[in-house]
Amino acid sequence: MIIRGNRKLKELYQKLRPGDIFIGTVVSRYLKQSVLVDLVERGVHCFPSPLSQVINNSKVMQALVFKDQMLQHTLAIERRIELIDAINLYNRHNIGPVITKENHMHCGYGIRRWETVESLYSHAALLESSYPFVLQPFLEDFTDVRIIVAGDYVEAYERQNPYNFRKNISSGGKSYPYILDKDKEKFCRNIMDRGKFPFAHIDLHIMENGEHFLSEIALNGGIKGAAINRKELDQKKQDMLERSAETAHSS
Repeated sequence: MIIRGNRKLKELYQKLRPGDIFIGTVVSRYLKQSVLVDLVERGVHCFPSPLSQVINNSKVMQALVFKDQMLQHTLAIERRIELIDAINLYNRHNIGPVITKENHMHCGYGIRRWETVESLYSHAALLESSYPFVLQPFLEDFTDVRIIVAGDYVEAYERQNPYNFRKNISSGGKSYPYILDKDKEKFCRNIMDRGKFPFAHIDLHIMENGEHFLSEIALNGGIKGAAINRKELDQKKQDMLERSAETAHSS
């Protein structure tokens, strides 16, 4: 049995058997991860993969899974003691300004700049709801590039904003075409393989010396700066999922 979409998933949830297939992302504010775990344990094949759906939904999870591909000293902060430890680490390396990324915020709205980790701690100590979040050193100069990968289709564009350190186009940034070299494309595809992403919107921080780091990855994202339109991109993604499902169904 192949199920497409959340409405059908809910309708047939109790009838699922090992080998059945679900095409789509699980949409549930509170039960998403629980549902994905349950589907995996019951032997239901999911496209996109459950791992990619969990990573897609959590910036903190991304900082855990892709720590080695991110800017050095990027940390997933889940509780107060970890933030205290971060103060020691950042001061030891003479790191001043930092940024935090709120776990489920998108479009740059959850990114905040702090002059020091100590000032961040003074704020977070008063609000337990601040946790979890991603902590990173603040980068002054870098090139922000959005890469869209869907099978053989690869497109990249640079995002700039001279008035806001948040480069997101939704935060007032502008876009310019960017030529992605083979090394950076391989870097992106290796990240996708690690997270079992069939397709992805990937943001890279590229330094003047050519070093590059993962900022974020998502199954879906903004394409305001892209040449491809939403309908065409969505169709490419759906075709990929359908082919994967057919392969799993026939094996």
